[in-house]
This record gives sequence, structure tokens and C-alpha cells, in this order.
Amino acid sequence: MNMTISSSIVLKDERHIGRVLSRVGDKWTMMVIFVLQRGPLHFNAVKRSIDGISQQMLTRTLRALERDGVISRTVLPSSPPQVQYALTPLGTSLSRPVLALCKWACDNIEQINSAQHTFDMQVQKG
Repeated sequence: MNMTISSSIVLKDERHIGRVLSRVGDKWTMMVIFVLQRGPLHFNAVKRSIDGISQQMLTRTLRALERDGVISRTVLPSSPPQVQYALTPLGTSLSRPVLALCKWACDNIEQINSAQHTFDMQVQKG
């Protein structure tokens, strides 16, 4: 797609596109998608896989992703009942750019840290 066309589409429908980008650009959303791209997981397995996420934040994130059709929630017949989360086809299609962005972050973290350090030192000198 021509970049001019895609930019005009995004800007024309900015409220709707912005809402979607806000959701998929959220760090917890990206982490959940990254974890679930390996396969379905129970709630606690997802929580253990994502360092620093609270139970409340994970619950909110999973609920929002389910509402958006990105993940599915399946209650398994067990005692006590267990819930399993998995990417839907829509979520699988989103996992590709998420994985690419995660790879980019890993590949460039040292350069970003260095730039931040340089910037912070310049601001301190002021």
C-alpha cells in the first residue's frame, strides 16, 4: 500500500484507529500476546510468564483482549474449574508484528540505553 494512502486513512479515522493502537501498543497486551503465541495457557501460567504484572492488570488485559476478539477464554471441566487462554486467528495475525517489535527492542536495547544515558548526562549538565 502506498504510504500516502495509508497515512490519510489513519488520519481520517484517527479516533477508531487510535483506540485499536492504544490497545495493541500497550506493554501488557504485547507481553500477553508474546506469551500466548507459543500456545494456550492457564491464567497462572500467563501470570508467571510475565514479570511484574499484577493479577488485576492481567485480568483487565485478558478481558480487553477477549472483548477485542484477540484471545479466546475456555473454561475447562475440572475441579476446581480452570480457565485457558489462547490466541484467536485475529490474535495470531497480531502476534507477527508484536514479535517483530519485540525482536527490534531486543536488538536495539543497548543502543537505546546508551542514547538515554547520553541524553540524561546532557540534561544534568544543563
